[in-house]
Amino acid sequence: MMNIHNLSISFQGEYLFEDITFKLGNGDRIGLIGKNGAGKSTMLKILSKEMEPDTGQIAADKELKIGFLKQDIDFILGRTVLEESYEAFTEIKEVEAKMEAVNTEMAERTDYESEGYHQLMVDINELQHQYEILGGYNYQGDTEKILQGLGFKREDFDKLTDTFSGGWRMRIELAKLLLQNNDILLLDEPTNHLDIESIIWLEGFLRNYAGAVAIVSHDKMFLDNVTNRTIEISLGRIYDYPKPYSEFLVLREELRTQQLASQKNQQKQIEQTEKLIEKFRAKASKATMAQSLIKKLDKIDRIEVDEDDNSVMTLNFPVSITPGKVVVEAESVSKNYGDNHVLKNIDLLIERDSKTAFVGQNGQGKSTLAKIMVGDVKYNGHLKLGHNVQIGYFAQNQAEYLDGNKTVYDTMVDAANETNRSKVRDILGSFLFRGEEADKYVRVLSGGERNRLALAKLMLQPFNVLIMDEPTNHLDIKSKNVLKDALKRFEGTLILVSHDRDFLQGLTNIVYEFKDHKLKEYLGDIDFYLEQRKVENLREVEKRTVVKKEEAPKVKKQQSYEDQKKLKSLNNKLSNVESKINQLERDIKAIDVELEVNYEETTSKPNFFDDYQKKKSDLESFIEKWEEIHMQIDEFEA
Repeated sequence: MMNIHNLSISFQGEYLFEDITFKLGNGDRIGLIGKNGAGKSTMLKILSKEMEPDTGQIAADKELKIGFLKQDIDFILGRTVLEESYEAFTEIKEVEAKMEAVNTEMAERTDYESEGYHQLMVDINELQHQYEILGGYNYQGDTEKILQGLGFKREDFDKLTDTFSGGWRMRIELAKLLLQNNDILLLDEPTNHLDIESIIWLEGFLRNYAGAVAIVSHDKMFLDNVTNRTIEISLGRIYDYPKPYSEFLVLREELRTQQLASQKNQQKQIEQTEKLIEKFRAKASKATMAQSLIKKLDKIDRIEVDEDDNSVMTLNFPVSITPGKVVVEAESVSKNYGDNHVLKNIDLLIERDSKTAFVGQNGQGKSTLAKIMVGDVKYNGHLKLGHNVQIGYFAQNQAEYLDGNKTVYDTMVDAANETNRSKVRDILGSFLFRGEEADKYVRVLSGGERNRLALAKLMLQPFNVLIMDEPTNHLDIKSKNVLKDALKRFEGTLILVSHDRDFLQGLTNIVYEFKDHKLKEYLGDIDFYLEQRKVENLREVEKRTVVKKEEAPKVKKQQSYEDQKKLKSLNNKLSNVESKINQLERDIKAIDVELEVNYEETTSKPNFFDDYQKKKSDLESFIEKWEEIHMQIDEFEA
């Protein structure tokens, strides 16, 4: 599908990666991993042909369709969610416009027997066939299905995209890509703006995707659930394994261990040979042997151990001054956006030095309450900050507030005051912006680098209460660990909004669950909370919040041996039907491609339309059969 050979790219004289070679094939679902700034987003831009490499070639089919979800997107204002989503169907919209023009002309003309009118009838017939082949009669339903899968409600469809946040606009862009039937999908941090339900839906979609997918993500569970191959970019090289992320880490470590052991053994042999050479050199009778050993030593292929980029940012959150015992006190706090009631009569007391986690499904008010605390959002009720409280706030979209036309250094200097302006270079250095890195423009930084810069900027203000809303978005795994260690050492009051159980473990001692406009307090860490909720992870909690209350859990009946045999037979039938459906879908797609390439030649084949229609009818029949068998299986498993 796509061959990448000896690819290299450099910035300011330094190679980001050099002489990289790999292939992308059908069914490949690649997790592209590496540290912030390693070149992951750059690699996607090169694969999408948005950026040219310095050297190397990319060989791909001429008709290859590539969809690219970038971290930063631009929208034309004034379109509704549906109108923007329909932009995915450029060919269908063109045929629609032609059909409309022909229909209008036919309605206006009365010369029904003329050659011109007859030609219009031929044209509309051909356009209708083309429209059907392109999926014109299904695209609106498919669009609504995808939008709902990504969390939109029907009442959102006719709202203007201008009224949605950056995260929701990202979902619209993702919906467009998923609707386009691209051969390759390139997704840069697709889960950052999705809630758990939408992430689980996207996982299922990508697992069944027939083309190739390359994903940049720092979400370990998402990568494990979707990918079947991992490519790590590290120090200009790549490490390519046909395994999902967690299995890749194990194999990568095993390889390094083997390399270290082999290198150690080889080094012993080299040292022994060098000792013999020194010994034989002293004797004239052994000079020939010494020369022979020297040649042998020169020919040894030295074993190299894969380098690992262990550079990490240095992070400490100093406490400014000691605040009063009560840090935040809320009474009857409510907030609604129009008809959408997010919080209703919330009472909350947060004390000095407490470590609190806000958890729950998206849209339940976690970020809203954080914004109320820092004064960013108006509300009803009473909220009071304690004596000497100084809040440091890291918003979920913190990086969006950075000015892309400023350099990293200027961003920091403009945010500094007289007392800490002289420390800007030191702070940037501790966040891995060293030397020329500090002179980069913000607009060229990766998402993770922008988050690091936002964290560095946070260090310029005094605070004793730290509120962080999804701080790990865009951060690579090593940076997440550094941030977690710094928060463990933080001696002030901490409030964390997060979906990441691994990150929350060991950080908090109080958990507030947001559900149905209310808060429920759990006096313990995240593991205690999950134990009380009788679930293994936060995903399960957030999935359960949308389960209908009236649905009682079904008791599974014990199956007899005969039932088990029948169930096995039905599953076999289901597999056969699924195989036939897959084959027919592949055949129909191949014909559709032929029609797009050469419509006249393809349709001139004998019985073309009859054969084509039969395949479509067969596909419908097998889909019906699939549904029947599924219903029978459901009855057995009920």
